[in-house]
Amino acid sequence: MSEYFRNIKTGAVTIATGMGITLKHFFNATKRKGDAGVDDVDYFRQVDGLCTLQYPSEVIPTPKTGRYRLYNTIDDCIGCGQCARACPISCITIDTIRVTPDDFEVCGKTTDGQQKKFWVPVFDIDTAKCMTCGLCTNVCPTECLVHSPVADFSQFDRNGLIYHFGNLTNMEAEAKRRKVAEAAAKAQAEKEAKAAEAAKAGNNGGE
Repeated sequence: MSEYFRNIKTGAVTIATGMGITLKHFFNATKRKGDAGVDDVDYFRQVDGLCTLQYPSEVIPTPKTGRYRLYNTIDDCIGCGQCARACPISCITIDTIRVTPDDFEVCGKTTDGQQKKFWVPVFDIDTAKCMTCGLCTNVCPTECLVHSPVADFSQFDRNGLIYHFGNLTNMEAEAKRRKVAEAAAKAQAEKEAKAAEAAKAGNNGGE
């Protein structure tokens, strides 16, 4: 019998303790929590208060060292493909076209002055696959691939999670491929012509 009433007392104390904590937070909600960001050392030392954010007009600030959605500054991309090779789940797709000598000036240079030797018509990142490991950003020689502070993004269609950073349209890419093919064919023809001339000269010398 004594155990029965002891259990009732324990239950009543537990309920009263929980309600006390609830009421404490309820009355403290008349004040607003401080503005310390999640990467601030004082974040967990802030006074109790209203902590519910009015999303999406209010958001929790993301820490500077956080790894979130990838972004590529395509003007600094040299098309080396190291990021795609480092990606453990193959969420990066790259297609490159060699720049012909007469297009070097048009293609331009990176921020640090390095001449770009490849057009990058396709640089796609499938963020639905990305596990934000950061390996791709670590190997990028021009540091054009970074984790942006964008941590909140959603789409109704999965294809909307594939981000495109290419620097050529489909038509421009086809024109560049034709130009490369024509330059290669011209170089091959010149090589064959020189070989033929050399062979002819050798035959005339033998006579």
